[in-house]
Amino acid sequence: MEQHTLGLSDIKITPVIMGTWQAGKQMWAGIDDGESMKAIRAAMDAGITTFDSAEVYGNGHSERIIGKALKDVRDQVVYATKVFANHLGYQQVIEACNRSLKNLQTDTIDLFQIHWPAGSFGTKKVPFEETMGAMNDLKKEGKIRAIGVSNFSRSQLEEAYSHGRIESLQPPYSLFWRQVEKDAMPYCLENDITILAYSSMAQGLLTGKFGADHRFAKGDHRAGNRLLQTENMGRVLKALNMLRPIAEQKGITLGQLALAWVCAQPQTCAIAGARTEEQVRQNAMAADIRLSAEDLKELDRIGSTVTDHLDDNPVMWR
Repeated sequence: MEQHTLGLSDIKITPVIMGTWQAGKQMWAGIDDGESMKAIRAAMDAGITTFDSAEVYGNGHSERIIGKALKDVRDQVVYATKVFANHLGYQQVIEACNRSLKNLQTDTIDLFQIHWPAGSFGTKKVPFEETMGAMNDLKKEGKIRAIGVSNFSRSQLEEAYSHGRIESLQPPYSLFWRQVEKDAMPYCLENDITILAYSSMAQGLLTGKFGADHRFAKGDHRAGNRLLQTENMGRVLKALNMLRPIAEQKGITLGQLALAWVCAQPQTCAIAGARTEEQVRQNAMAADIRLSAEDLKELDRIGSTVTDHLDDNPVMWR
């Protein structure tokens, strides 16, 4: 699989990145550690060398699964993880990094990201200068190689950037969720900040496997996805019906079409979660799909039938 440069760093990442929120188990249903580890190894075998996690994914469980699954090939992979909004004081960031290093069984985290801005979910508001000061010191010590942020608006990104180099922004971004294009993306393009799109298949919605009557298992956070609510679901299903013939004509799945669209956007890589080895292999194949200008124009038109009716709230869940 081809590789891209992360921001202005010397880190090389794959256009399709394996997301491991589900490996943390918490807020998901039916997750098995053995299957998660097999899926992570299958990603490696399929050419995906970049793995994204967070301390809050199962209170470190996702990181521990990655560390266990990939410890023998650590020198061949890139680890990206995140510190949560409740740990953004200077010393808290240092301690969170040390925990993640231990969980991942590594001496260095390639990309350490601020998961949500301070103050999110009722957390304490900490000045960007303090948080970035800790991130910069960790980088100087060699405990992290690059700094990223996630779920930041343009104004938040600009303020954080004023206190240190930021290599990536991780926003929700898919054919059905495109608020970042109107806000932070132009700033990212101007400053060589890579966009790591999460929920790039709209949490599975763009695979076409959820019908109007789908019910998620108890404890599955996707039940609160705003795209799956009644006011949006009708338009989503109509758009999926328009996308199916395009995927069929190309001999690919809807999910692969969705990932290929994300990878075709400027300076953008697609984070894709997977529960099984087969899902991982399917995701990896999307990196080799090339969409023409005509394809992209038609996909944009179809996607707009959903996105034109959404408000500007960047948070995907109710």
